[in-house]
Amino acid sequence: MALNQDSKKVVVDEVAQYAAKALSAVAAEYRGLTVTELTALRVKAKEMNVYLRVVKNTLAKRAIAGTEFECMQDGLKGPLILAFSMEAPGAAARLVNDFAKTNNKLIAKVIAFDGQSLDVSELARLASMPTRDEGISLIMAVMKAPVAKLARTLAALRDQMQAAEPAEPAEPVEA
Repeated sequence: MALNQDSKKVVVDEVAQYAAKALSAVAAEYRGLTVTELTALRVKAKEMNVYLRVVKNTLAKRAIAGTEFECMQDGLKGPLILAFSMEAPGAAARLVNDFAKTNNKLIAKVIAFDGQSLDVSELARLASMPTRDEGISLIMAVMKAPVAKLARTLAALRDQMQAAEPAEPAEPVEA
């Protein structure tokens, strides 16, 4: 079904709003996927807070113009589905990477992160980026490690000092 001018503007505005807030983006070719497979991909995207949209490339190029995803424009060719990570930088890459493991018809074509277009070989690396919660727990573990080591060292020193103390001399017994 062909879109009229007003419908095209609505699509461009919607995609542009998500692109302005997104942390990373992946454009993937979806040729050959069934409706059931696309539905499963959309369900998974919603769970991961990834905005997923099939958009004509000309409209996608207009939508990402002026955003940090403008670097993707040259790679938008063929039937593509756009995935924008809204909370975790690696979420869109993780979605495409994980789905492609079980379905080889979904092929990443363009990846953008931090205003730069990445090689598609970087998909797995971007997908392995920790989520916000994972990042916080990693930082907390790094911060906690020196304190825990200091506590263990002090406890060991205390034990050594107690072991080295001479025994109390016995009081003389009076007869």
